[in-house]
Amino acid sequence: MDTGGQSVVLPSSTLSSLSISLHPLPILNISEHLTRLRLQKNTSLPFVLGALLGTQNGREVEIVNTFEVAAEQGERVDHGSFNVRREQYKQVFPSLEFIGWYTVASHPTSRHIALHEQFSTYCSNPLLLILQPIHTPGINVTPGHLPIKAYEPTIEIRDRSSRSVYIEASFTVETGEAERIAVDTTARGGERGTSLESHLQTQRAAVNMLHDRILVLVNYVKDVLSGSTAKDHATIRSLAALVASLPASDSQGFRDEFETEYEDVQLTAYLSTLTKSASILNDIVDKHNVLHSSGKEERPAGSFISGRRRGIHGRGFGGPGDWDRMH
Repeated sequence: MDTGGQSVVLPSSTLSSLSISLHPLPILNISEHLTRLRLQKNTSLPFVLGALLGTQNGREVEIVNTFEVAAEQGERVDHGSFNVRREQYKQVFPSLEFIGWYTVASHPTSRHIALHEQFSTYCSNPLLLILQPIHTPGINVTPGHLPIKAYEPTIEIRDRSSRSVYIEASFTVETGEAERIAVDTTARGGERGTSLESHLQTQRAAVNMLHDRILVLVNYVKDVLSGSTAKDHATIRSLAALVASLPASDSQGFRDEFETEYEDVQLTAYLSTLTKSASILNDIVDKHNVLHSSGKEERPAGSFISGRRRGIHGRGFGGPGDWDRMH
């Protein structure tokens, strides 16, 4: 089929009837693939190639996962490696099929048509997902939108000749609860975010904000007393009311409650230390018993009997009764 030097994408007036649902995991995988190759090859736009896994029911397509595809020299797909990876994913995700491939570019070209023909042996109509990296010369991405475009391959017949072309297809990002948690964790830079940690961070931010505002009030009172700031009676009355509403922290009831809570915390810490020490001691005793038992099994029959007699009559250390009493 002739591709020619003209555009391989049909005008925007031609719409695709595909309904594509894109999950966050493929987006993260493609972005990570591009970033890693950029660092490895020290180039802003390396050759990125991968496969799309998902399900298709009629004109409804769902892209769930991806895997990288090795390429030989001349941008040819390594079919041996591709088949191995596809079978491995098929064993883990039996419901997912190969439905297309992805790359990084500004728009499809005849170069992508050649790759499309290589993937056509595994899927009758493989989709193309293109990542358009931001801040790359020749690529304009609308702010507030994902730099990703999906294309459906088709055949254009013109002047009694046919050629492979692409139709841009719209897509929606579909996510589940587990994927939302994973994306939120990734967005925080891989921090080990837990509900307790999030709560403590919120409390810390609130305390810092309260501290800053109290400093503003203290500085205002100091400036008023020094005469560098004009006195505002309404503000001073508000400050006096605020101070009067605070609980008295030097009362005997407050001190008693504080000391009680402090003693409870210290007692809890001591109990935790004692429990840990007792556990360590039990481990040592168990190991000694195991060693002592193995030693008795290796002794000759006569020495075992004499040793047992010493433990009973002479109360020699090391008899079974001594360790039983220790427990």
